Amino acid sequence: MLLKSKDSLDIISVMPKITPGIYVEKLKRRKFLQVSGLGITSTLFAKRAQAGSFFMKRFLALPPKKTPFITPTEDFYIVQYSGPQTVDVNTWSLKITGKVKKPLRLTYEDILKRPAIERMVTLTCIDNEVAGDLISNALWKGIELKDLLAEAQPQSAVVDVALYGADDYSDSITFERATQYDVFLAYEMNGEPLDKNHGFPLRAIVPGLYGIKNVKWLTQLELTDYDYKGYWQKKSWTDQGTIKVSSRIDAPGPYNTIKKGDTFRGIAFSGYNGIGMVEISFDDTKTWQRVKLDAKATSPYAWVHWHYAWETASPGDHRVYVRATDRIGRTQTSFIAGAFPEGTSGLHSIVAFVE
Repeated sequence: MLLKSKDSLDIISVMPKITPGIYVEKLKRRKFLQVSGLGITSTLFAKRAQAGSFFMKRFLALPPKKTPFITPTEDFYIVQYSGPQTVDVNTWSLKITGKVKKPLRLTYEDILKRPAIERMVTLTCIDNEVAGDLISNALWKGIELKDLLAEAQPQSAVVDVALYGADDYSDSITFERATQYDVFLAYEMNGEPLDKNHGFPLRAIVPGLYGIKNVKWLTQLELTDYDYKGYWQKKSWTDQGTIKVSSRIDAPGPYNTIKKGDTFRGIAFSGYNGIGMVEISFDDTKTWQRVKLDAKATSPYAWVHWHYAWETASPGDHRVYVRATDRIGRTQTSFIAGAFPEGTSGLHSIVAFVE
């Protein structure tokens, strides 16, 4: 969007500018210096810069996000293949078939009688934009997939475990991931039975992989001796589905006015390996300051909250970036990628005005 001056001698750009490789929101003031040859005085320039800042503060400012560590079930993001499924638990069963010596069929009561585990796991959609809201965290309760598969006695040639839902959706994970990476089948979410939006009566929770792999309304697990291609893989989306390291600034909101010493806060997420470090930059990513991580995230599969008090802030408009590094050294990339085929990437930034 452009704001045109009354005397038509200059144009002030007031919308975010995108620098290759980084998502940014910035007021580009150097452009105004180019009008000096037209006889525009420095006083006029200052007034127009103030007008641009006023416009952004007034019309582009967004409130800070409030992100609880555990997302209430009613606020947990929802992405569905064909809408929520209504499953009759009295007739429902989970079948384990394919390359197994002992096929299994389990009722809901059978599932509930098995030894249970609880894990804090954050899920995110592969289509979640940089700093988007298609990410949520919950405490899940269910049963270990590896124990279930062991009872079915897999044959030696097994490659994948295909997961089928009551909505005719399917996807797969490798047999190695199914048996070695804490994958489980959940029937409770935040202390309550799953509701129909989140996969009742049973869904897969696959730490470290995007939501496309966390199949809901499970009806069948099939062990295959080939690389099974699910709904999205047939449309050329990723078969691995590995979550990329990400972070975002939740507060202050974009184009908010702050004071020296105010606190920045946000979230960071790695998928499977946990977050080792989060950094913030106030000088166009030339230097980075390490932020403090909140102590709540006891699970490596959950997001972390971070915070940083900016004690050295100087008056003016500032573009602020955040990036995260996980515990195995993967640092969030500045490369901009869309969702297709492997998930979005880029650094989140906001513009903050310091009084």
